[in-house]
Amino acid sequence: MSDINYLARYSKSFNWAGLFLPKKTYRDCTSLYNFCRSVDDITDSKDDLHIKIDRLEKFRGDFERNNNNNKIISNMWDLMDEYNISELIIFDLFDGLKTDLVKRLEFKTKKSLLIYSYRVAGTVGLMMAKILKVSDLNAFRGAIDLGIAMQLTNISRDVIEDANLNRFYIMNNFSKLDETIKIADMFYDSSFYALKAIPIRMRFSIIVARRVYRKIGYKVIKLRNFENYRNAGRIYVTGPEKVLETLKSIYDLLRLVMLKKEKDLTKHYHSLVMEEIDYNARF
Repeated sequence: MSDINYLARYSKSFNWAGLFLPKKTYRDCTSLYNFCRSVDDITDSKDDLHIKIDRLEKFRGDFERNNNNNKIISNMWDLMDEYNISELIIFDLFDGLKTDLVKRLEFKTKKSLLIYSYRVAGTVGLMMAKILKVSDLNAFRGAIDLGIAMQLTNISRDVIEDANLNRFYIMNNFSKLDETIKIADMFYDSSFYALKAIPIRMRFSIIVARRVYRKIGYKVIKLRNFENYRNAGRIYVTGPEKVLETLKSIYDLLRLVMLKKEKDLTKHYHSLVMEEIDYNARF
């Protein structure tokens, strides 16, 4: 696998949670993150739009040809072979990131927001589930739930930054922020039972990641209004807060053992996504 570790460099929350994984699983998750980060960096770069479109198409072409000169791509193909990850999931990811490559992006419907969130993050949750050796079909949808929840958290956190890039995933007001975080909470809650399907050695790490990332949304809500939000700068979970959320995750681990399947909170939202995307073909 590649010596590059974008996970440790760019995602402190995920890297913290990853420390609780077995070493091989952590390395494989790092390779997945390296691939996703490499594609994401193309769309987020400061290059002119036409250059970014060309770079994304070249990266996709190199992926489809399994260009062995690109270690990040060849490592991704190794993961796909080892864990039976469908190419369709990767193409969903490409399609999601291509959505950003316009002069101005503004979602008009909740369906558009949810499909985008599945493509850029639900796909990652699904691939992570494969790497964590999940085989239960219902749990795969729970993995998508967690990915979508985290993406909605990202969107809520980055409204100002995204607006500067002419990306308006949600309206720039605190009411919309609050609504988006509440929807994210439904996805976080819906994802919890599916964690039972993760082998016990790996389960705690995902419980920690779920808690730490969800904390970002709670910190946004505590700002109470858009002016405070605008002045707060980048919102993140501090080191001591990560430790506290990790300790709370021990309770979650114990609670999960006794948990019974609850009402499907996200069925309606998934039905909107599945009008365009067949989950079963990806599982």
